[in-house]
Amino acid sequence: MIYLDFVGGIKIYDEEYFESKNQYFTLDSFEFENGAVLNDVKVEYMTFGTPIYDENGIIKNAIIYCHGSLGRYSSMKKIAPLVGSGDAFDENKYFFICLSALGSPGSCSPSTTDLKNRFPKYSINDVVNFQKKFLAEKFNIEHVLGMIGNSMGGFVCLSSAINYPDFADFIICGVSSYKVAGHDFILSKFVNEIIESDPDYNKGDLTYSLIRTLRMACLAEFNFGLSKEALRDMSNDELSAEFENFGNESIETDIYDLKYCNESCMYFNVEGDLDKITSKVLIISCEQDPHFPPELDAIPMSEMIKNSELIIMDSELGHLCFNELETISDQLKEFVGGFDGC
Repeated sequence: MIYLDFVGGIKIYDEEYFESKNQYFTLDSFEFENGAVLNDVKVEYMTFGTPIYDENGIIKNAIIYCHGSLGRYSSMKKIAPLVGSGDAFDENKYFFICLSALGSPGSCSPSTTDLKNRFPKYSINDVVNFQKKFLAEKFNIEHVLGMIGNSMGGFVCLSSAINYPDFADFIICGVSSYKVAGHDFILSKFVNEIIESDPDYNKGDLTYSLIRTLRMACLAEFNFGLSKEALRDMSNDELSAEFENFGNESIETDIYDLKYCNESCMYFNVEGDLDKITSKVLIISCEQDPHFPPELDAIPMSEMIKNSELIIMDSELGHLCFNELETISDQLKEFVGGFDGC
């Protein structure tokens, strides 16, 4: 069961349910945009919900969840509070699929292939095509009811809707943007500078120096998660402890996974192609998002995409506000309810 109990009217769900549901599939090969080819390509994924089939035996109610940078299949737990009977993402009505994206640990990545800095450079389009190839080969799915993506996952949703206009009836693009620019581009450049400054980076072997460099590179991101208000409400001692914990937890990341993912995102820009989107689009932003503030990203994007709707959340979680999607459950239910996968 996904839910353990109800406390104060709030659904409490079992995170271990998601962590334990990973499965694996192997693609015979995958070709990158740059022409590089890898064979025996691993895909980590999970599913939950209820598949409904059309007259040809093809699943017609699939919703794909696309996680953020270096997330994984279990990131789909963000929608867990909304999958109960009658909720926006009722698991009795929809079949959910989430895979660990190309470049993320668990699926084909620099760390899991052990290619490290010899792994082919990849783009967001490669992430899209990796996902699309997996869905076709594993589930025989060429069309989905919808896609949901947060942060980098929003890049994936937008790129998929642009490159394959008939692929999804709807996309939900959350705390994301149509391009990486300004302070976000500089942040990515800074992370790259930190990593490339380590003389051990090109060796391809993990050293003490690289672990320290990885920690520093990840700490550069600390200010871009929670809102300024949430950080300001903490005492300096609390902030120092959070900063230290964030750095310590970050060393579990592979430095090559981080570098490749960072580069795949930093040049993302689909501003000139938004008019190609034919899917219905819901854009979710957060007033306090330090990465993608609404006035710079979501609002302009909503004006450039026809058939789009915009929700601006008020959450001190900032860029992490997808952990509070239940606060906009009514709007989500109204949007998703307009698409019938049954």
